[in-house]
Amino acid sequence: MDARDRLIVALDVSRLSPALELTRSLGADVRWVKVGLELFTAAGPDALQALKLLGKRVFLDLKLHDIPHTVAGAVRAAAHHGVDLLTLHASGGPAMLEAAASARDEMRSPLRLLGVTVLTSLDGTEFPEVYRSPDVAERVQRFADAAVAAKLDGIVCSARDLDRLRGLPEGFLRVTPGIRPAGGAAGDQARVATPAEALARGATHLVVGRPITGAEDPAAAARAVLDDMS
Repeated sequence: MDARDRLIVALDVSRLSPALELTRSLGADVRWVKVGLELFTAAGPDALQALKLLGKRVFLDLKLHDIPHTVAGAVRAAAHHGVDLLTLHASGGPAMLEAAASARDEMRSPLRLLGVTVLTSLDGTEFPEVYRSPDVAERVQRFADAAVAAKLDGIVCSARDLDRLRGLPEGFLRVTPGIRPAGGAAGDQARVATPAEALARGATHLVVGRPITGAEDPAAAARAVLDDMS
């Protein structure tokens, strides 16, 4: 797969105008952009439509986690707006995941659903009174199994978790955030990897935010990441 079809740049900004300016500056080499909670809360569906008009594939990263009926409705709305990828928390349970998959199928759209396993900002030490084991990889495997069983299209996990994942179907997407260039600051991420490391471990898509969007020259930073992926 062309590296340009694997790289997703996270537009983690709070207003639509800078998001569109940034997207234009990245040029044709960046084919995917991610709209997360910050931008979607600020601009809503207008952000999705504007980015699609710029010819970008849109990853809507809302990490849905609600009752099955509500999540199914959100999936239908995302499909209506032409979203290409949408996240929901695998921890929402089998009924929620299955309702999301049914809504996707009902819409007959190219929308693909990703089950979020364990956030890359977590290292397993959180909530010891809730989680009996700090073994993040075990949790990731169980949530990945739930995503497969519900017929989702892929998962979101750390690149570090990919080595231990088993039983994923052919074509199942493995989207990895927490990507940092070699020597780059981890920031608020606990489990990071370089672009080359993530691909070597089996990632299909890489989500990169601040190393590109916070760079003095975002387009040059994106090209550097793409070079590392090639």
